[in-house]
Amino acid sequence: MADTTIYLGNKNYSSWSLRPWLALKQTGIPFNEEVICLDQTDTADRIRRFSPSGKVPCLVHEGRTIWESLGICEYLAERFPDAKLWPADFAMRTHARCIANEMHCGFLKLRQNLPMDIRSELKAKSRAAIPEVARDIRRVAAIWRDCRERFGRAGVHGHGPFLFGGFTIADAMFAPVATRFATYDVTLDDACQAYVDAVLTWPAMAEWIEAAETEQWTLTYPVLDDPM
Repeated sequence: MADTTIYLGNKNYSSWSLRPWLALKQTGIPFNEEVICLDQTDTADRIRRFSPSGKVPCLVHEGRTIWESLGICEYLAERFPDAKLWPADFAMRTHARCIANEMHCGFLKLRQNLPMDIRSELKAKSRAAIPEVARDIRRVAAIWRDCRERFGRAGVHGHGPFLFGGFTIADAMFAPVATRFATYDVTLDDACQAYVDAVLTWPAMAEWIEAAETEQWTLTYPVLDDPM
């Protein structure tokens, strides 16, 4: 029995749950997961049984409780250094942390107007054309192009299709955006589209998507990025 459990919100909707789950998969350790449907009458009570913040995701590992997406990712990076969740080079690691934190606290208009909904194919280009949303999309695309050009193609973190070559926490932070761009049919340049394709076909991400597509729950209210 694994001594690690991660508590998650609905896989179809919960972008914050997806991020540390991907990092946890990258460690290669066995773990249990418990998915809690959001926006139910007992949701808050169920989450408070294990999460001090009253929100998901929350990780319980070897008796420790770690909550908040980026906090979980940082914990995993320190606890499992062989997973190489951050670039080894100090300057590259600093850059990766900067963009991960920018994703963590920014892009509010993109979140509100293009909520994660993996099962849908809304193709709502009009939402992406909202000026504030378009500005967020341009910034995300600029980050991706810059990282791929300066770091990814050079393989500073191993050879691969991700922002720094091999997978990092920065990729985990931007993974939900890749699903949003697919759901809402956001037009991207070739470099950014190639990155989206790489993220969505990565085996761990494909596993999450398959689970999201088979979930029985449907939230009937507009999800403005994880309500929990």
